[in-house]
Amino acid sequence: MALTLAACSSNPKDDPNSQANLDKLYAEAKDDLNSGAYDRAIKALERIEGRAAGTVMGQQAQLDLAWAYHRTGERAQAVTTLDRFIKLNPSSPALDYAVYMKGLVNFNEDLGLFGRLASQDISERDQQASRDALLSFKQVVEQFPDSRYAADAKLRVDYITNTLAVYEVHVARYYYNRGAYVAAANRAQQATVEFQNAPAVEEALYIMTQSYDKLGLIPLRDDAQRVLKQSFPSSRYVAGNAFGKKAWWELW
Repeated sequence: MALTLAACSSNPKDDPNSQANLDKLYAEAKDDLNSGAYDRAIKALERIEGRAAGTVMGQQAQLDLAWAYHRTGERAQAVTTLDRFIKLNPSSPALDYAVYMKGLVNFNEDLGLFGRLASQDISERDQQASRDALLSFKQVVEQFPDSRYAADAKLRVDYITNTLAVYEVHVARYYYNRGAYVAAANRAQQATVEFQNAPAVEEALYIMTQSYDKLGLIPLRDDAQRVLKQSFPSSRYVAGNAFGKKAWWELW
């Protein structure tokens, strides 16, 4: 009887950590992911991550879990899960994907930037999600140049760089129109230093020129104007005041 009981207690079907049960649980989680039942998938994947820690299945469950969090709008949870994967699996062949996905999660978080600017005080917009995404995509490009995600990451680096430059110039214009010329000049200068190759730098230099002029800082005004003329000889801003016209990036 004792032997029989021992045999029953060690039945793999009754062991939640057995490979068979883990395989079954993971298959169900994948079905839920594919059908859009993310909340149910998350519960299963969390169990798998805990039971299969240190295994390939555990790693895959982490990545799937991050994706499920992302699809349900849980950005913080998704980023935390990806950070944990990156820290625990520095030599994983899926490391490039984890870094790329981290960028994607933050990128999508800030994708509605332009739509929100129209109804929100732009000086209060938090661009941290975009900056975090930029760092992740740059890491993919620089650390994994042969990755299947590198080309797309490069496109997103360019897009985010231009978007952030536009944002800085938009804020500089906001300050200028309200007579905060020091703040306008500083924000425009930040755009020219941080995003040197972005098209928005053209207007940033013009805002610097006008702000320094309002402040009576003639040498700084002349320096900014000289850089504007040298960098953008055909610029419409060189001819005079262009604040009455829409910038190239304005959508409303």
